[in-house]
Amino acid sequence: MSQRLRVEIKARDEFWRKDVLIEWEYRHPDWKLTCDDGWYLIDTEWFESLKNVVTDCNSTIVLGPRDPGRRSLLTFLAPETHPHR
Repeated sequence: MSQRLRVEIKARDEFWRKDVLIEWEYRHPDWKLTCDDGWYLIDTEWFESLKNVVTDCNSTIVLGPRDPGRRSLLTFLAPETHPHR
């Protein structure tokens, strides 16, 4: 079983985000992206291919946390504060 990564597609607007998804489906019809609360779950082997598609569509890709539940718990227990802002 291949390992999965959580990635976020950062696009200028909804048009470019949809463009990434359409281009991905065109280039890789057998590789389905699964959306989970704004994050996409991909096989690790797909990362470079997705990165190329995202770049070609004037967007960027961000790797998500490996354990989002732990991150949510830490944020709940110790909320981030910025007194100097």
